[in-house]
Amino acid sequence: MSLSKMVGKDFELPENMSEEHLRDVLIKAFEYLVEDDFPKLVQILYRADVDQDKLKQLLESAENASAGQVIADAYLARQKAKLEIWNKYSKA
Repeated sequence: MSLSKMVGKDFELPENMSEEHLRDVLIKAFEYLVEDDFPKLVQILYRADVDQDKLKQLLESAENASAGQVIADAYLARQKAKLEIWNKYSKA
C-alpha cells in the first residue's frame, strides 16, 4: 500500500501522487477544513489516530507555519507510521 492510497481513504486523491505534492494538497485541504468545516477536520484526524495533545502542542509552538501545514505534517507522519506497521506485518 502506498502513502497516497492510504491518504485516499480520507481524501479523494489520485493514488500516484508524490509525497511533496500530496503534502501541498493536504495543506490546502486542512486550511479549508480549519476555516469552513471543523467537525470534518476533527473526524479525519480522529479516524487517522492523530494524537490530539501532540497536535495541540505543535500548533502552539509553530512560529512560521500555518495551521494547515502543521496539521498536514502531523497527519502525514501518523499515516507513514501506520503504513510502516502495516507493511511490516503484512509481509510476515
